[in-house]
Amino acid sequence: MDKLNITIIQPDIVWEKTSVNLNKYEKLFEKIEKSDMVVLPEMFHTGFTMNVEEFAQPMNGRVVSWMQNHALEQNFAIMGSTTIKDEEDIFNRFIMAMPCGTAIGADKRHLFRMGEEHKHFSPGTKQKIFQYFGWRIRPLVCYDLRFPVWSRNQNDYDLLIYVANWPAPRREVWKTLLKARAIENQCYVIGVNRVGKDGMDIDYTGDSMVIDFKGNVIAEVAENTEGMASVSLSLSELQQFRDKFPAHLDADKFEVKI
Repeated sequence: MDKLNITIIQPDIVWEKTSVNLNKYEKLFEKIEKSDMVVLPEMFHTGFTMNVEEFAQPMNGRVVSWMQNHALEQNFAIMGSTTIKDEEDIFNRFIMAMPCGTAIGADKRHLFRMGEEHKHFSPGTKQKIFQYFGWRIRPLVCYDLRFPVWSRNQNDYDLLIYVANWPAPRREVWKTLLKARAIENQCYVIGVNRVGKDGMDIDYTGDSMVIDFKGNVIAEVAENTEGMASVSLSLSELQQFRDKFPAHLDADKFEVKI
C-alpha cells in the first residue's frame, strides 16, 4: 500500500487513572474519519509512573486487550507503550494492536535513569521491525531518541516511531533530534508526546509531529494543546527520494552488540 494514513493523538494524561484515560481515547477514536494507524504516547493510560506493582500487566491483560478490541472495532492499528510483566521482568513495551485483533510489541532499550526507570524496568534487547500493509516500521520509546545507533536505518525500515513522555524543559532537544533522525535515516518519523502536568509535577508541552524524509514537519499538534493531527504518507515518494539521493549506500557498516 503506497499511502498510509496516520493519526497522532496528543493527550493530557490523567495520572494513574487508566479508566479515565481509556474513556478519553474512545471518544477521540469516534472523531477519526479515515486512518490506517493511530499513535498514542508512552504509558498513554497512566503517565510516566514507576508504580509497576500496580500497573504491570501481561500481554493478555486489560490494556493490551483494550487496544486489540478497539483496533478491531475501528479498523485501524493502535500504537502506544504500556507496562508489561513478562515472566520475571517488567518492560516499558511499545504495543502495536492490529486491525485483525492481534498485538505485537517492542521493549524500550534505553531506560531513563534520571527518573529511576532503570530501577524498575528491564531494558529491551532486540531491535524490532513491524510489517504493516507493505510498510516497514521501527518502534522506539522516548529516551531511545537520544541514541542514534539503536535507531540506525540499515535500509530495513521506512517509518520510525517514537512514543514519549518528554518533559517541557527539553522540548528543543525533542524537536531537534526527531528531525535529525528523519534526515540521517532517510525515513518518515513520528514523535508523539503528551501535554499537561504529571503526578511528579513535571510539565509537558507535547510538540507531537510527523516529519518527512527531508526533515520537514508535515503534520503537528499545537504545543500545550490536547488534540489530534492526521496526514497521509507516501511510500513511493520516499523510495524516489532514496533512489535519487542514495546516501544510505555510503553509510558505515556496524554491528550492535547487546
